[in-house]
Amino acid sequence: MFIDQVKIYVRAGDGGDGMVAFRREKFVPNGGPAGGDGGNGGDVVFEVDEGLRTLIDFRYQRRFKAERGEHGMSKSMHGRGADDLIIKVPQGTVVSDIDTGEVIADLVAHGQQAVIAKAGRGGRGNKRFATSANPAPELSENGEPGQERSIQLELKVLADVGLVGFPSVGKSTLLSVVSAARPKIAAYHFTTIVPNLGMVDTGDGRSFVMADLPGLIEGASQGVGLGHQFLRHIERTRVIVHVIDMSASEGRDPYEDYLAINSELEQYNLRLMERPQIIVANKMDVEGADEQLEIFKGKLKEEVPIFPISAVTKSGLNPLLLTIADKLETTAEFPLDELLEKEEEETVLYKYQAEAPDFEITRDPDGVYVLSGEKLERLFAMTNFERDASIQRFSRQLRAMGVDDALRKRGAKDGETVRLFDFEFEFID
Repeated sequence: MFIDQVKIYVRAGDGGDGMVAFRREKFVPNGGPAGGDGGNGGDVVFEVDEGLRTLIDFRYQRRFKAERGEHGMSKSMHGRGADDLIIKVPQGTVVSDIDTGEVIADLVAHGQQAVIAKAGRGGRGNKRFATSANPAPELSENGEPGQERSIQLELKVLADVGLVGFPSVGKSTLLSVVSAARPKIAAYHFTTIVPNLGMVDTGDGRSFVMADLPGLIEGASQGVGLGHQFLRHIERTRVIVHVIDMSASEGRDPYEDYLAINSELEQYNLRLMERPQIIVANKMDVEGADEQLEIFKGKLKEEVPIFPISAVTKSGLNPLLLTIADKLETTAEFPLDELLEKEEEETVLYKYQAEAPDFEITRDPDGVYVLSGEKLERLFAMTNFERDASIQRFSRQLRAMGVDDALRKRGAKDGETVRLFDFEFEFID
């Protein structure tokens, strides 16, 4: 089964908690703090595996969670860091954040890796908080929570050559006779509903990957028919082979078909028109195809190579394959070249991004002040509320962030309730 789009949930591992401990050894009076740090959690990492062709594995498992770090131990021993969770994906996988729409990674090369969710760092043990004023602190940190994300995986087939054209023009038949691929072939439209890949050997030591892509119809760029499901895959091909039914067996005009398909490609992505294109005049074994080919050549204004073939009788295939191989040798690989261009543009252009506030204050209908904010929530999660020293440190951190002053400006009075998550605090002025 070919799966090219899926939504999944990933969560990186939390950091291990730091420990409060003291040295207890014979002949070592007042040994001092000896609580170790927690280990870092594991990242969620996507890695390209060229042996994969679809996202079908994600149909059966849609939630991925990395391991958390080990907690700190006594005798100043640090907890072990967790291993990263490596998830294999096929070449051409685009990873996007569902909530923000941001493209996190575009994975195109075998072995390429991208960190999709960052792990939390381990909390510090009490040994880290020892000072000359407080040589024996009973203070430690919880591990930082790992990043969690709902993401969308979108597969864009990586092939050297893409076959485009209206339904039933012979794309699947052509792929089946020039490669070992066995796509479904039948005498009705949209027989091909998923891309089929085949390795083509030209016979002179060269080879390339050819993709038989689902048939296009007018309006595909707006999602009509298979629409974007097809056009998503043509983005990554280096050479476009336009297959046309030159026999006009279905009553359509071959030249009008040619214009209609190119119009859809242009409307979807203007850059597609920059790709080298080769025209394949198929079904030349059908009566009347020669006359239609002459008419087509008379109307064609662009200088595009035309190869008359018959996929059924296998005539005219060798010159076509050799020309495609020659064209690939002079065409830059895609999309690696464009990705490099994007990286260069990003290093030149400055993009202003407003910093998110450390915290926000709202008020519920019951009159309770509610605190929120990513930095504040992370600070809360890393505080060990089982120890008074940690609670006092948390209060000092809130004061340093300006939470007390902000509450006063919002009208908070002494004794009123402040809520953070499910916990409620009393505001003391």
